[in-house]
Parts: sequence; structure tokens; C-alpha cells
Amino acid sequence: MATKSASPRSASVYALAGIRLFNGATGLLAPDLLIRRLDPDREPPSPAAIYAFRLFGIRTILLGLDLLTNRGERLREDLREGILIHGSDTATAASLGLGGRLPPRTAVLTTLISAVNTALAATAADSFGEPKGKRK
Repeated sequence: MATKSASPRSASVYALAGIRLFNGATGLLAPDLLIRRLDPDREPPSPAAIYAFRLFGIRTILLGLDLLTNRGERLREDLREGILIHGSDTATAASLGLGGRLPPRTAVLTTLISAVNTALAATAADSFGEPKGKRK
């Protein structure tokens, strides 16, 4: 009987990886585009914001690549960690909006995007599940 060497990745894993790679590359290579969406009245963008977007851009690229390259227990851990990462992003976006630190439209959009990422991470983690016949 043939066995598979690795569990197939679900569509939610590929979707989350694609979002991470796109957002990470944008943050790393074109932080001004993202900053202007969050702080449209500040010209030029804050050097601290540029630094932060590039810092998190590379982090996000690496997290996206992990979803495409890791297997087994490491991928399972990546998916579980993704729930915390994106949940934290969602809470941050929501709190900035509720505190009036982001324009309402931007706050809703960033919170929604982060919530979709959180849902994708949870769906991906759930679809991957626990390994069959795992010994303790």
C-alpha cells in the first residue's frame, strides 16, 4: 500500500501564504504605499514607520515561505502560531480604530484584513489536524 510522505496543504494554507508573501514584499520593498493608507496626512512618511514596515515585511515573507516549505510537525506549529500572530494583528487594528488613532475606514479595512488572515490561519490549522497514529 502506498503512503504519502507529507499531508497536502489546503487552499487556506496557500491563500494565507500568498497573502503573507504579498503583504511582506510590499512592506519590505514599498513601505510608503502601506504607510499612506494608514497615515495619509503625514508627508513624508515617518522614518520609524518605514523601519517598522520593512522589519515586519521580512518577517512576513519568511512566515509565508514557512507555510510553503515546512512539513509535518513544523508546519503544524507554524499554523498554530499563525492564529496568535494574526489574532494579535486583528486586535491591534481594532484597538487603533476604537481609540481613534486610525481613520474609521482604514481601521475597518485593516481589522477586516487581519480578521480574514486569522480565520485562514485557524482554518488551515484545523484542516491540517493532528498526525494519524502519532505516538506519545
